[in-house]
Amino acid sequence: MILIFLISLLLLQGDTLGLAGLGMTNEAAVIPSEASVSHEEELDIAEIIFEHIGDEYEWHITEWKGKAIAIPLPCIVIEDGVHIFTAHHAVDYGYTFNENGKLVNAQTGKRPIDLSITKNVLALMFSTLLLLVIVLWTARWYKKHDALQQAPTGLAAAMEPLIMMVHDMARENIGPDYRKFSPYLCMAFLWILFNNFLGILPFFPGGANLTGNIAITLVLALFTFFTVNLNGTKHYYKEIFAPDVPGFLKPIMPVIEVFSTIMKPVSLTIRLFANMLAGHIMILSMVCIIFIVAKYGPLLTGSMTLISVLFGVFLDALECLVAFIQAYVFTMLSSIYIGLARAHEE
Repeated sequence: MILIFLISLLLLQGDTLGLAGLGMTNEAAVIPSEASVSHEEELDIAEIIFEHIGDEYEWHITEWKGKAIAIPLPCIVIEDGVHIFTAHHAVDYGYTFNENGKLVNAQTGKRPIDLSITKNVLALMFSTLLLLVIVLWTARWYKKHDALQQAPTGLAAAMEPLIMMVHDMARENIGPDYRKFSPYLCMAFLWILFNNFLGILPFFPGGANLTGNIAITLVLALFTFFTVNLNGTKHYYKEIFAPDVPGFLKPIMPVIEVFSTIMKPVSLTIRLFANMLAGHIMILSMVCIIFIVAKYGPLLTGSMTLISVLFGVFLDALECLVAFIQAYVFTMLSSIYIGLARAHEE
């Protein structure tokens, strides 16, 4: 869990390969107070949506009497030394924001080494710490009690069905040595589940689109990829590079198998990223309908507000179901891939 956290943190901070902002870059994501739209101007729905699901250099919480309430986050830049400042004071230190909302040198336009604690980075730290506390608290109960004599209570009672579900999944899909891989699968499931639910919460410390960020899902998929291929048996690699097929297929099959091996983490990455991102966009789009029809009179506004709220509640409930399903599917496919890699010749 700690290793996944650290690699995800580096990807988010440095926007490695340009992935951290994929599909979520917008100038409005820099400082929310500068992106607010007046009533006289036309609403830019895309700007509003991407502002909420994108990464930011501060955590906007709400507005009170027309004034934005936000948590300023430290921008940490390494360029001719270490510079620490907030987004509102970036100009004072010679930095500005590019069209993707990323810090750049105001004179050269080049990106420095950016290790800033952005909204997604802070959400990553919080969710990982929360999961660590919950897991250790659950383990503490089992250390103090005999689970064979006493049924778990409190937090342990809530966690046991989830942990046993992953444990049984690993046993069925991997085989005799499933215990070696159960901790990783359990961690992946709980971490994805926690972040999915935190992303649905509309208030601080929820609302960060962490599992809708492709950098995060890529790291998780790569850990599954390396777990699979570093623990593969001889039979697994024989089926990839020297499969038992007719002679005319022998030159073709290794290419297909290698491509299939590479596409497994890609499918894990895209599936989780796209489903969670789409859920956030749908909910925000339903809320935006209220503001789109606001200028057409009270009758239409009132009726559409009711419809938007009802559909919004429905989509929220659906998103809760999707949050669990996506965590389950990622874990199940990971266990299946590991099981295939641990197969032995019959």
